[in-house]
Amino acid sequence: MRDARARKFDAVLVARFDRFARSTKHLVTALEEFGALGVDFVSLSESVDTSTPMGKMIFTVLSAVAELERNLIRERIAIGLDRARKQKKTLGRPRRIFDRSKALTLRHQGKSLREIATELGIGKDTVRAAFQ
Repeated sequence: MRDARARKFDAVLVARFDRFARSTKHLVTALEEFGALGVDFVSLSESVDTSTPMGKMIFTVLSAVAELERNLIRERIAIGLDRARKQKKTLGRPRRIFDRSKALTLRHQGKSLREIATELGIGKDTVRAAFQ
């Protein structure tokens, strides 16, 4: 938006409207600002000309549908996570099992986190977390 206000380009090209913003409000606000700045907004997949009233209406409807789709996905994920928690399922990545005492010994020998991780076959962040 800063570059649009500085008139560094004449058009914004996106693959899809919903890839530009996460809400209809943000999309419409950005479109209005682009219009005031004389910047065209083009979506490759929707093939909508936002410089016409009909194009603006179609843009608004498509962006509302995209927002609805995102909200439905978010809702389904939340329901799935709740179900998994109720079933006492373990969420997230599996825990890495490694010899913490060996990691501490290597650390006392002056080895870096990366060197320890490589020697133990685990990630550097796993080593860091073990020392906290």
